[in-house]
Amino acid sequence: MDAAKRSLRHSMTTDYLIVGAGAVGLAFADTLLSEKSDVELTITDRRAQPGGHWNDAYSFVALHQPSAFYGVNSLSLGSGLRDTHGANKGLYELASSSVMRRRLLPSGRVRYLPMTDHLGGGRIRSLLTGDEAVVAPRRRIVDTTFYGTSVPSTHTPKFSISEGVNLIAPNALTHFALFANNMFERYTIVGAGKTAMDVGVWLLGAEVLPGRITWIMPRDSWLWNRRATQPDSEFFEDVVGSQAAQMEACATATSADEIFERLEAAGTMLRIFPEVRPTMFHYATISIGEVEALRTIDHVVRLGRVRTLELDRAVLDAGEIELPERTLHIDCTASAVEKRQPVPIFQDERIVCQLVRAPQPAFSAALIAWVEAHGVDDEDRNYLCGTVPFPDHPHDYPRTVLANMRNEAAWAKKPHLRTWIKASRLDGFGKIVDAVRHDDAAKMALLARLRAAAEPAIINLRRLVTESDRIDFGATTMSPERY
Repeated sequence: MDAAKRSLRHSMTTDYLIVGAGAVGLAFADTLLSEKSDVELTITDRRAQPGGHWNDAYSFVALHQPSAFYGVNSLSLGSGLRDTHGANKGLYELASSSVMRRRLLPSGRVRYLPMTDHLGGGRIRSLLTGDEAVVAPRRRIVDTTFYGTSVPSTHTPKFSISEGVNLIAPNALTHFALFANNMFERYTIVGAGKTAMDVGVWLLGAEVLPGRITWIMPRDSWLWNRRATQPDSEFFEDVVGSQAAQMEACATATSADEIFERLEAAGTMLRIFPEVRPTMFHYATISIGEVEALRTIDHVVRLGRVRTLELDRAVLDAGEIELPERTLHIDCTASAVEKRQPVPIFQDERIVCQLVRAPQPAFSAALIAWVEAHGVDDEDRNYLCGTVPFPDHPHDYPRTVLANMRNEAAWAKKPHLRTWIKASRLDGFGKIVDAVRHDDAAKMALLARLRAAAEPAIINLRRLVTESDRIDFGATTMSPERY
Protein backbone atom coordinates (compact mmCIF):
# COMPACT_ATOMS: atom_id res chain seq x y z
CA MET A 1 0.00 0.00 0.00
CA ASP A 2 2.89 2.39 0.75
CA ALA A 3 4.16 2.02 -2.81
CA ALA A 4 0.70 2.73 -4.15
CA LYS A 5 0.35 5.87 -2.02
CA ARG A 6 3.79 7.13 -3.07
CA SER A 7 2.91 6.66 -6.73
CA LEU A 8 -0.17 8.83 -6.28
CA ARG A 9 1.98 11.85 -5.42
CA HIS A 10 3.30 11.99 -8.96
CA SER A 11 1.89 11.82 -12.43
CA MET A 12 2.65 8.63 -14.32
CA THR A 13 2.33 7.09 -17.74
CA THR A 14 1.02 3.72 -18.78
CA ASP A 15 -0.16 2.04 -21.96
CA TYR A 16 -3.65 1.25 -20.67
CA LEU A 17 -5.45 2.63 -17.64
CA ILE A 18 -8.04 0.03 -16.59
CA VAL A 19 -10.76 1.42 -14.34
CA GLY A 20 -12.08 -1.38 -12.13
CA ALA A 21 -10.52 -4.58 -10.78
CA GLY A 22 -13.62 -6.76 -10.96
CA ALA A 23 -14.10 -9.78 -13.20
CA VAL A 24 -14.31 -7.65 -16.35
CA GLY A 25 -11.16 -5.62 -15.65
CA LEU A 26 -9.15 -8.68 -14.66
CA ALA A 27 -10.29 -10.69 -17.70
CA PHE A 28 -9.40 -7.81 -20.03
CA ALA A 29 -5.98 -7.33 -18.44
CA ASP A 30 -5.20 -11.04 -18.47
CA THR A 31 -5.89 -11.44 -22.20
CA LEU A 32 -4.16 -8.21 -23.20
CA LEU A 33 -1.01 -9.29 -21.36
CA SER A 34 -1.10 -12.58 -23.26
CA GLU A 35 -1.67 -10.99 -26.67
CA LYS A 36 0.65 -7.95 -26.36
CA SER A 37 4.07 -8.58 -24.87
CA ASP A 38 5.04 -4.91 -24.84
CA VAL A 39 2.18 -3.28 -22.91
CA GLU A 40 2.14 -1.89 -19.40
CA LEU A 41 -1.15 -1.70 -17.51
CA THR A 42 -2.34 0.37 -14.58
CA ILE A 43 -5.45 -0.87 -12.77
CA THR A 44 -7.32 1.40 -10.38
CA ASP A 45 -10.13 0.31 -8.09
CA ARG A 46 -12.11 1.87 -5.24
CA ARG A 47 -11.96 -1.32 -3.20
CA ALA A 48 -9.11 -2.53 -1.04
CA GLN A 49 -8.59 -5.73 -3.02
CA PRO A 50 -9.41 -7.15 -6.45
CA GLY A 51 -12.69 -8.90 -7.14
CA GLY A 52 -15.14 -6.07 -7.68
CA HIS A 53 -18.60 -6.53 -6.17
CA TRP A 54 -17.64 -10.03 -4.97
CA ASN A 55 -15.86 -8.27 -2.09
CA ASP A 56 -19.19 -6.93 -0.86
CA ALA A 57 -21.35 -9.97 -1.57
CA TYR A 58 -22.98 -12.14 1.06
CA SER A 59 -20.95 -15.10 2.26
CA PHE A 60 -23.24 -17.75 0.75
CA VAL A 61 -23.16 -16.21 -2.75
CA ALA A 62 -21.75 -18.28 -5.62
CA LEU A 63 -21.41 -17.93 -9.35
CA HIS A 64 -24.55 -18.97 -11.18
CA GLN A 65 -22.51 -20.62 -13.90
CA PRO A 66 -19.81 -23.28 -13.46
CA SER A 67 -16.43 -21.85 -12.49
CA ALA A 68 -14.86 -23.89 -15.32
CA PHE A 69 -15.57 -21.05 -17.75
CA TYR A 70 -15.60 -17.98 -15.55
CA GLY A 71 -12.80 -15.64 -14.50
CA VAL A 72 -9.77 -15.22 -16.76
CA ASN A 73 -8.36 -17.26 -19.60
CA SER A 74 -5.01 -18.09 -18.05
CA LEU A 75 -6.19 -19.51 -14.71
CA SER A 76 -8.93 -21.90 -13.71
CA LEU A 77 -11.22 -21.19 -10.77
CA GLY A 78 -12.12 -23.95 -8.36
CA SER A 79 -11.06 -27.58 -8.56
CA GLY A 80 -13.29 -28.80 -11.37
CA LEU A 81 -15.27 -31.02 -8.98
CA ARG A 82 -19.02 -31.53 -8.76
CA ASP A 83 -21.11 -30.76 -5.71
CA THR A 84 -22.11 -33.91 -3.85
CA HIS A 85 -24.92 -32.46 -1.73
CA GLY A 86 -27.41 -29.64 -1.60
CA ALA A 87 -29.58 -28.11 -4.33
CA ASN A 88 -26.64 -28.12 -6.81
CA LYS A 89 -25.93 -31.84 -6.29
CA GLY A 90 -24.50 -33.55 -9.37
CA LEU A 91 -23.59 -30.27 -11.10
CA TYR A 92 -20.22 -28.57 -11.29
CA GLU A 93 -19.13 -26.39 -8.38
CA LEU A 94 -19.80 -22.67 -8.29
CA ALA A 95 -16.89 -20.47 -7.18
CA SER A 96 -15.33 -17.02 -7.18
CA SER A 97 -11.69 -15.94 -7.09
CA SER A 98 -9.15 -13.24 -7.97
CA VAL A 99 -6.03 -13.51 -10.09
CA MET A 100 -4.17 -10.31 -9.29
CA ARG A 101 -1.52 -11.90 -7.07
CA ARG A 102 -1.23 -15.12 -9.06
CA ARG A 103 -1.09 -13.78 -12.58
CA LEU A 104 -1.13 -10.01 -13.13
CA LEU A 105 1.35 -8.61 -10.61
CA PRO A 106 3.94 -11.38 -11.19
CA SER A 107 4.08 -10.33 -14.87
CA GLY A 108 5.98 -7.18 -13.87
CA ARG A 109 3.85 -5.18 -16.32
CA VAL A 110 0.90 -4.31 -14.07
CA ARG A 111 0.63 -1.47 -11.57
CA TYR A 112 -2.28 -1.93 -9.17
CA LEU A 113 -3.73 1.03 -7.27
CA PRO A 114 -6.40 -0.08 -4.77
CA MET A 115 -8.51 2.37 -2.76
CA THR A 116 -8.23 4.78 -5.67
CA ASP A 117 -11.03 6.67 -7.40
CA HIS A 118 -10.90 7.50 -11.10
CA LEU A 119 -12.24 11.02 -11.50
CA GLY A 120 -12.25 10.94 -15.30
CA GLY A 121 -9.72 11.61 -18.04
CA GLY A 122 -6.95 9.77 -16.20
CA ARG A 123 -7.23 11.84 -13.01
CA ILE A 124 -7.14 9.67 -9.91
CA ARG A 125 -7.49 10.30 -6.18
CA SER A 126 -6.48 8.15 -3.23
CA LEU A 127 -9.43 7.36 -1.00
CA LEU A 128 -6.99 7.07 1.91
CA THR A 129 -5.02 10.31 1.61
CA GLY A 130 -6.98 12.47 -0.82
CA ASP A 131 -3.84 12.89 -2.96
CA GLU A 132 -4.54 13.35 -6.65
CA ALA A 133 -2.47 12.54 -9.70
CA VAL A 134 -2.81 12.01 -13.44
CA VAL A 135 -2.27 8.70 -15.18
CA ALA A 136 -1.52 9.46 -18.82
CA PRO A 137 -2.34 6.44 -20.98
CA ARG A 138 -0.24 6.14 -24.11
CA ARG A 139 -3.05 4.15 -25.72
CA ARG A 140 -6.45 4.02 -23.99
CA ILE A 141 -8.55 4.23 -20.86
CA VAL A 142 -10.53 1.01 -20.36
CA ASP A 143 -13.81 1.61 -18.53
CA THR A 144 -15.19 -1.57 -16.94
CA THR A 145 -17.88 0.19 -14.89
CA PHE A 146 -20.53 0.73 -17.59
CA TYR A 147 -23.22 -1.49 -16.05
CA GLY A 148 -23.04 0.10 -12.60
CA THR A 149 -23.31 -3.20 -10.75
CA SER A 150 -24.46 -2.86 -7.14
CA VAL A 151 -24.98 -5.35 -4.33
CA PRO A 152 -27.30 -5.18 -1.31
CA SER A 153 -24.59 -4.41 1.24
CA THR A 154 -23.49 -1.22 -0.51
CA HIS A 155 -26.63 0.19 -2.14
CA THR A 156 -29.27 2.50 -0.68
CA PRO A 157 -32.84 1.15 -0.77
CA LYS A 158 -35.28 3.19 -2.88
CA PHE A 159 -38.05 2.88 -0.30
CA SER A 160 -38.53 4.61 3.05
CA ILE A 161 -37.91 2.78 6.31
CA SER A 162 -39.65 3.72 9.52
CA GLU A 163 -37.72 3.91 12.76
CA GLY A 164 -37.38 0.58 14.53
CA VAL A 165 -37.84 -1.57 11.43
CA ASN A 166 -35.37 -4.46 11.23
CA LEU A 167 -33.87 -4.28 7.71
CA ILE A 168 -30.60 -5.96 6.79
CA ALA A 169 -28.56 -6.88 3.73
CA PRO A 170 -28.17 -10.62 3.09
CA ASN A 171 -24.58 -10.40 4.41
CA ALA A 172 -25.88 -10.00 7.97
CA LEU A 173 -27.82 -13.27 7.90
CA THR A 174 -24.71 -15.21 8.87
CA HIS A 175 -23.79 -12.94 11.79
CA PHE A 176 -24.46 -14.63 15.12
CA ALA A 177 -24.88 -11.32 16.94
CA LEU A 178 -27.99 -10.51 14.91
CA PHE A 179 -29.85 -13.50 16.31
CA ALA A 180 -28.22 -13.84 19.75
CA ASN A 181 -30.73 -11.50 21.41
CA ASN A 182 -33.58 -11.70 18.89
CA MET A 183 -36.14 -14.30 17.99
CA PHE A 184 -37.79 -13.13 14.81
CA GLU A 185 -41.35 -14.22 14.19
CA ARG A 186 -41.22 -13.69 10.42
CA TYR A 187 -38.61 -13.26 7.69
CA THR A 188 -39.54 -11.04 4.74
CA ILE A 189 -37.53 -11.21 1.52
CA VAL A 190 -37.77 -7.90 -0.33
CA GLY A 191 -36.96 -8.29 -4.03
CA ALA A 192 -37.44 -10.71 -6.89
CA GLY A 193 -34.00 -11.36 -8.40
CA LYS A 194 -31.38 -14.06 -7.91
CA THR A 195 -30.23 -12.55 -4.60
CA ALA A 196 -33.76 -12.99 -3.23
CA MET A 197 -33.73 -16.60 -4.46
CA ASP A 198 -30.36 -17.22 -2.79
CA VAL A 199 -31.73 -15.83 0.48
CA GLY A 200 -34.84 -18.00 0.25
CA VAL A 201 -32.77 -21.13 -0.32
CA TRP A 202 -30.44 -20.18 2.55
CA LEU A 203 -33.29 -19.57 5.01
CA LEU A 204 -34.92 -22.87 4.11
CA GLY A 205 -31.57 -24.65 4.44
CA ALA A 206 -31.18 -23.07 7.89
CA GLU A 207 -34.43 -24.79 8.92
CA VAL A 208 -36.64 -21.70 8.81
CA LEU A 209 -40.11 -23.09 8.12
CA PRO A 210 -41.63 -21.90 4.81
CA GLY A 211 -44.68 -20.65 6.70
CA ARG A 212 -42.50 -18.07 8.49
CA ILE A 213 -41.21 -16.55 5.24
CA THR A 214 -42.91 -13.75 3.30
CA TRP A 215 -41.59 -13.01 -0.18
CA ILE A 216 -42.36 -9.57 -1.64
CA MET A 217 -41.95 -10.29 -5.34
CA PRO A 218 -42.63 -7.37 -7.71
CA ARG A 219 -42.00 -9.57 -10.77
CA ASP A 220 -41.66 -13.30 -11.38
CA SER A 221 -38.67 -14.36 -13.45
CA TRP A 222 -37.82 -16.87 -16.12
CA LEU A 223 -34.75 -18.83 -15.04
CA TRP A 224 -32.14 -20.78 -16.97
CA ASN A 225 -31.82 -24.43 -15.92
CA ARG A 226 -28.25 -24.80 -14.63
CA ARG A 227 -28.12 -28.34 -15.99
CA ALA A 228 -28.04 -26.80 -19.49
CA THR A 229 -24.81 -24.90 -18.68
CA GLN A 230 -22.56 -27.76 -17.56
CA PRO A 231 -19.05 -27.82 -19.14
CA ASP A 232 -18.71 -31.55 -19.72
CA SER A 233 -19.53 -33.95 -22.56
CA GLU A 234 -21.64 -35.99 -20.14
CA PHE A 235 -24.15 -33.14 -20.29
CA PHE A 236 -23.97 -32.84 -24.10
CA GLU A 237 -27.66 -33.61 -24.60
CA ASP A 238 -28.64 -31.04 -21.97
CA VAL A 239 -26.31 -28.31 -23.24
CA VAL A 240 -26.57 -28.71 -27.01
CA GLY A 241 -30.16 -29.87 -26.74
CA SER A 242 -31.05 -26.61 -25.00
CA GLN A 243 -29.26 -24.64 -27.72
CA ALA A 244 -31.11 -26.57 -30.44
CA ALA A 245 -34.42 -26.01 -28.63
CA GLN A 246 -33.61 -22.30 -28.38
CA MET A 247 -32.87 -21.98 -32.10
CA GLU A 248 -35.98 -23.93 -33.06
CA ALA A 249 -38.16 -21.82 -30.79
CA CYS A 250 -36.61 -18.62 -32.14
CA ALA A 251 -37.17 -19.85 -35.69
CA THR A 252 -40.90 -20.52 -35.40
CA ALA A 253 -42.37 -18.74 -32.37
CA THR A 254 -44.90 -15.99 -32.99
CA SER A 255 -43.90 -14.04 -29.86
CA ALA A 256 -41.23 -13.79 -27.20
CA ASP A 257 -43.62 -15.35 -24.69
CA GLU A 258 -43.97 -18.38 -26.93
CA ILE A 259 -40.17 -18.75 -27.07
CA PHE A 260 -40.05 -19.03 -23.28
CA GLU A 261 -42.98 -21.41 -23.13
CA ARG A 262 -41.34 -23.72 -25.63
CA LEU A 263 -38.02 -23.55 -23.79
CA GLU A 264 -39.84 -24.41 -20.59
CA ALA A 265 -41.39 -27.42 -22.29
CA ALA A 266 -37.90 -28.48 -23.41
CA GLY A 267 -36.59 -28.24 -19.82
CA THR A 268 -34.23 -25.36 -20.62
CA MET A 269 -36.21 -22.61 -18.91
CA LEU A 270 -37.69 -22.78 -15.40
CA ARG A 271 -40.05 -20.69 -13.32
CA ILE A 272 -40.62 -21.00 -9.61
CA PHE A 273 -44.40 -20.71 -9.68
CA PRO A 274 -45.90 -22.40 -12.77
CA GLU A 275 -49.25 -20.64 -12.41
CA VAL A 276 -47.70 -17.15 -12.89
CA ARG A 277 -46.35 -15.87 -16.22
CA PRO A 278 -42.93 -14.27 -15.56
CA THR A 279 -42.34 -10.70 -16.70
CA MET A 280 -38.60 -10.59 -16.00
CA PHE A 281 -35.59 -12.30 -17.55
CA HIS A 282 -32.04 -11.51 -16.39
CA TYR A 283 -30.33 -14.79 -17.34
CA ALA A 284 -30.46 -15.92 -13.71
CA THR A 285 -29.36 -19.55 -13.56
CA ILE A 286 -30.75 -22.00 -11.02
CA SER A 287 -30.96 -25.70 -10.30
CA ILE A 288 -34.16 -27.72 -10.24
CA GLY A 289 -33.44 -28.47 -6.58
CA GLU A 290 -33.42 -24.76 -5.73
CA VAL A 291 -36.68 -24.23 -7.61
CA GLU A 292 -38.34 -27.09 -5.72
CA ALA A 293 -37.21 -25.61 -2.41
CA LEU A 294 -38.44 -22.10 -3.23
CA ARG A 295 -41.85 -23.44 -4.28
CA THR A 296 -42.50 -24.33 -0.65
CA ILE A 297 -42.75 -20.61 0.19
CA ASP A 298 -46.47 -19.95 -0.17
CA HIS A 299 -46.76 -16.40 1.21
CA VAL A 300 -45.70 -14.55 -1.94
CA VAL A 301 -46.84 -10.93 -2.26
CA ARG A 302 -47.30 -9.56 -5.78
CA LEU A 303 -48.38 -5.95 -5.17
CA GLY A 304 -45.48 -4.20 -6.86
CA ARG A 305 -42.44 -2.64 -5.28
CA VAL A 306 -42.12 -1.57 -1.66
CA ARG A 307 -42.75 2.09 -0.96
CA THR A 308 -42.50 2.06 2.85
CA LEU A 309 -41.57 -0.46 5.51
CA GLU A 310 -43.26 0.24 8.83
CA LEU A 311 -43.16 -1.65 12.14
CA ASP A 312 -46.37 -3.55 11.49
CA ARG A 313 -46.88 -3.35 7.73
CA ALA A 314 -45.34 -2.91 4.30
CA VAL A 315 -46.83 -0.37 1.88
CA LEU A 316 -46.44 -1.37 -1.76
CA ASP A 317 -47.39 0.07 -5.16
CA ALA A 318 -50.76 -1.67 -5.26
CA GLY A 319 -51.66 -2.21 -1.62
CA GLU A 320 -50.23 -3.11 1.75
CA ILE A 321 -49.68 -6.15 3.96
CA GLU A 322 -49.66 -6.54 7.71
CA LEU A 323 -46.53 -7.93 9.34
CA PRO A 324 -45.57 -8.78 12.94
CA GLU A 325 -43.34 -6.23 14.68
CA ARG A 326 -40.72 -8.93 15.16
CA THR A 327 -40.14 -9.24 11.41
CA LEU A 328 -36.68 -9.31 9.90
CA HIS A 329 -36.66 -7.76 6.42
CA ILE A 330 -33.85 -8.81 4.05
CA ASP A 331 -33.13 -6.23 1.35
CA CYS A 332 -32.53 -7.93 -2.02
CA THR A 333 -33.41 -4.96 -4.24
CA ALA A 334 -29.96 -4.00 -5.53
CA SER A 335 -29.61 -4.14 -9.32
CA ALA A 336 -26.86 -6.34 -10.75
CA VAL A 337 -27.03 -4.52 -14.09
CA GLU A 338 -28.16 -0.92 -14.40
CA LYS A 339 -30.42 -0.50 -17.44
CA ARG A 340 -28.55 1.63 -19.99
CA GLN A 341 -28.53 2.07 -23.73
CA PRO A 342 -25.46 0.38 -25.29
CA VAL A 343 -22.71 2.59 -26.69
CA PRO A 344 -19.84 1.78 -29.09
CA ILE A 345 -17.14 -0.18 -27.28
CA PHE A 346 -14.11 1.33 -29.05
CA GLN A 347 -14.18 5.13 -28.86
CA ASP A 348 -10.88 6.72 -29.91
CA GLU A 349 -9.05 7.05 -26.57
CA ARG A 350 -11.51 4.89 -24.62
CA ILE A 351 -12.74 1.33 -24.49
CA VAL A 352 -16.13 0.92 -22.79
CA CYS A 353 -16.45 -2.76 -21.91
CA GLN A 354 -19.91 -4.26 -22.45
CA LEU A 355 -21.37 -7.63 -23.33
CA VAL A 356 -20.46 -9.03 -26.72
CA ARG A 357 -21.89 -12.41 -25.78
CA ALA A 358 -24.74 -12.50 -23.28
CA PRO A 359 -24.68 -13.43 -20.48
CA GLN A 360 -20.88 -13.84 -20.23
CA PRO A 361 -19.09 -10.68 -18.98
CA ALA A 362 -15.71 -12.36 -18.45
CA PHE A 363 -15.61 -13.94 -21.93
CA SER A 364 -16.82 -10.63 -23.41
CA ALA A 365 -14.02 -8.66 -21.73
CA ALA A 366 -11.37 -11.18 -22.82
CA LEU A 367 -12.58 -11.10 -26.42
CA ILE A 368 -12.63 -7.30 -26.43
CA ALA A 369 -9.00 -7.35 -25.28
CA TRP A 370 -8.07 -9.80 -28.06
CA VAL A 371 -9.76 -7.58 -30.64
CA GLU A 372 -7.99 -4.52 -29.24
CA ALA A 373 -4.68 -6.28 -29.72
CA HIS A 374 -5.38 -7.58 -33.25
CA GLY A 375 -8.05 -5.35 -34.80
CA VAL A 376 -7.22 -3.34 -37.91
CA ASP A 377 -8.86 -0.12 -36.70
CA ASP A 378 -11.78 0.92 -34.50
CA GLU A 379 -14.30 0.42 -37.28
CA ASP A 380 -13.11 -3.16 -37.64
CA ARG A 381 -13.03 -3.62 -33.86
CA ASN A 382 -16.58 -2.35 -33.36
CA TYR A 383 -17.75 -4.61 -36.20
CA LEU A 384 -16.35 -7.60 -34.30
CA CYS A 385 -17.60 -6.33 -30.95
CA GLY A 386 -21.19 -5.31 -31.47
CA THR A 387 -22.82 -4.57 -28.13
CA VAL A 388 -25.34 -7.14 -26.93
CA PRO A 389 -28.16 -5.58 -24.85
CA PHE A 390 -28.84 -7.22 -21.51
CA PRO A 391 -32.51 -8.22 -21.31
CA ASP A 392 -34.91 -7.07 -18.62
CA HIS A 393 -38.32 -8.17 -19.90
CA PRO A 394 -38.90 -11.42 -21.86
CA HIS A 395 -39.78 -9.24 -24.85
CA ASP A 396 -36.14 -8.05 -24.87
CA TYR A 397 -34.85 -11.58 -25.42
CA PRO A 398 -35.18 -11.76 -29.25
CA ARG A 399 -33.00 -8.67 -29.61
CA THR A 400 -30.37 -10.16 -27.29
CA VAL A 401 -30.28 -13.51 -29.12
CA LEU A 402 -30.10 -11.76 -32.49
CA ALA A 403 -27.17 -9.61 -31.35
CA ASN A 404 -25.38 -12.71 -30.02
CA MET A 405 -25.85 -14.48 -33.35
CA ARG A 406 -24.72 -11.44 -35.31
CA ASN A 407 -21.44 -11.36 -33.37
CA GLU A 408 -20.90 -15.12 -33.73
CA ALA A 409 -21.29 -14.75 -37.51
CA ALA A 410 -18.74 -11.92 -37.56
CA TRP A 411 -16.23 -13.94 -35.51
CA ALA A 412 -16.65 -16.95 -37.82
CA LYS A 413 -15.20 -14.88 -40.67
CA LYS A 414 -11.93 -14.28 -38.78
CA PRO A 415 -9.78 -17.47 -38.70
CA HIS A 416 -7.36 -16.19 -36.03
CA LEU A 417 -10.22 -15.11 -33.78
CA ARG A 418 -11.95 -18.47 -34.29
CA THR A 419 -8.73 -20.19 -33.21
CA TRP A 420 -8.50 -18.02 -30.08
CA ILE A 421 -12.12 -18.68 -29.14
CA LYS A 422 -11.66 -22.41 -29.60
CA ALA A 423 -8.67 -22.35 -27.23
CA SER A 424 -10.30 -20.00 -24.71
CA ARG A 425 -11.02 -21.51 -21.30
CA LEU A 426 -13.96 -19.11 -21.05
CA ASP A 427 -15.72 -20.65 -24.06
CA GLY A 428 -16.84 -23.88 -22.44
CA PHE A 429 -19.53 -24.95 -24.92
CA GLY A 430 -17.29 -24.92 -27.99
CA LYS A 431 -15.09 -27.58 -26.45
CA ILE A 432 -18.08 -29.86 -25.89
CA VAL A 433 -18.96 -29.58 -29.57
CA ASP A 434 -15.36 -30.09 -30.75
CA ALA A 435 -15.12 -33.31 -28.76
CA VAL A 436 -17.98 -34.97 -30.67
CA ARG A 437 -16.90 -37.94 -32.82
CA HIS A 438 -18.31 -37.96 -36.34
CA ASP A 439 -19.49 -41.54 -35.86
CA ASP A 440 -21.65 -40.55 -32.88
CA ALA A 441 -24.93 -40.45 -34.75
CA ALA A 442 -27.08 -39.16 -31.88
CA LYS A 443 -24.84 -36.20 -31.08
CA MET A 444 -24.28 -35.37 -34.75
CA ALA A 445 -28.05 -35.35 -35.26
CA LEU A 446 -28.46 -32.92 -32.37
CA LEU A 447 -25.84 -30.61 -33.88
CA ALA A 448 -27.60 -30.86 -37.24
CA ARG A 449 -30.83 -29.69 -35.58
CA LEU A 450 -29.04 -26.72 -34.10
CA ARG A 451 -27.43 -25.69 -37.40
CA ALA A 452 -30.59 -26.19 -39.44
CA ALA A 453 -32.56 -23.83 -37.22
CA ALA A 454 -29.97 -21.01 -37.13
CA GLU A 455 -30.84 -19.21 -40.37
CA PRO A 456 -34.63 -19.41 -39.90
CA ALA A 457 -34.10 -18.17 -36.34
CA ILE A 458 -32.32 -15.04 -37.60
CA ILE A 459 -35.15 -14.27 -40.00
CA ASN A 460 -37.87 -14.76 -37.38
CA LEU A 461 -35.98 -12.89 -34.65
CA ARG A 462 -35.68 -9.87 -36.93
CA ARG A 463 -39.46 -9.94 -37.35
CA LEU A 464 -40.03 -10.20 -33.59
CA VAL A 465 -37.63 -7.34 -32.89
CA THR A 466 -39.36 -5.14 -35.47
CA GLU A 467 -42.75 -5.89 -33.94
CA SER A 468 -41.40 -5.21 -30.44
CA ASP A 469 -40.05 -1.83 -31.58
CA ARG A 470 -43.45 -0.97 -33.01
CA ILE A 471 -45.17 -1.85 -29.71
CA ASP A 472 -42.65 0.03 -27.58
CA PHE A 473 -43.00 3.12 -29.76
CA GLY A 474 -46.78 3.07 -29.80
CA ALA A 475 -47.54 2.15 -26.19
CA THR A 476 -45.28 3.67 -23.56
CA THR A 477 -47.37 2.09 -20.82
CA MET A 478 -45.87 -1.27 -21.78
CA SER A 479 -42.45 -0.24 -20.50
CA PRO A 480 -40.87 -3.22 -18.71
CA GLU A 481 -39.68 -0.92 -15.94
CA ARG A 482 -43.11 -1.29 -14.30
CA TYR A 483 -43.67 -4.98 -14.87
